[in-house]
Amino acid sequence: MKRIWTTFVGLLLSLGIWVIPATGAHAAPVVAYNAPELLPDAPTTVIDLAKALSSVQEEKLAQELEVFEAETGWKLRVLTQVDRTPGRAVKDFWGLDEKSVLLVADSRGGNLLNFNVGRGLYSLLPRTFWVELQTRFGNQFFVREHGEDQAIIQSLESIETCLRRDGCRAVPGLPQEQWIFTLITSLAGGVIFGFTGRPRKQGQLFAWQWALIFSPLWGILFVSFGIGPVVSRTSDWLPLFRNFSGFALGAVLAYLVPGYGRSSTSET
Repeated sequence: MKRIWTTFVGLLLSLGIWVIPATGAHAAPVVAYNAPELLPDAPTTVIDLAKALSSVQEEKLAQELEVFEAETGWKLRVLTQVDRTPGRAVKDFWGLDEKSVLLVADSRGGNLLNFNVGRGLYSLLPRTFWVELQTRFGNQFFVREHGEDQAIIQSLESIETCLRRDGCRAVPGLPQEQWIFTLITSLAGGVIFGFTGRPRKQGQLFAWQWALIFSPLWGILFVSFGIGPVVSRTSDWLPLFRNFSGFALGAVLAYLVPGYGRSSTSET
């Protein structure tokens, strides 16, 4: 009887765990899902509920977005939120359509920025662009160093720049940490190129055959990861020159290091 009573009590507790939250979810008002009362009375392009921008920044940004829309036809809107949000009410308030971008800044998640993008923009700015834009300006390190206001402003500047150029495959600008990565891959590609090209026969100056066999490896490191991200994000020649120098330095060092890979000759 004791075992039966224990089983019965366990079943009741299990039912309570499932039923009570379910009924509570229906009874609780969904304040953050659709709250049009949070919308301003006057039309504006920026709704800063989280106070991420100063009053001067908000006014200047709102004017810039209005001018940009008048010049290009693309509609950019900004919504910052913390605990409560207008939700879907912003769609009717702003008349969001296929040529619209809604930037939502919410510090409660792991990334500050989220983008609701109209279908008409994907032909100019692919999905990889928006992923890179979010990870570059919305990550916690950038927000901690530059602030939420700069994360919002700089991401919008990137969007405006690319739309004025009739599209971008990548976010303009080359952050230092990304350039360091391209420099490392360029150096690694040079090391592989120099090592595989070391002579293996007496009288041979450079083993081009072996270097060509391993060209997919050092070519991917140098061209795809070392040069491609640079030329697609900036027209500055200095990072490109440094990456070429890194590739050459790695190749020379790997080629000149004595010992391993050198064919030895014996005297009889």
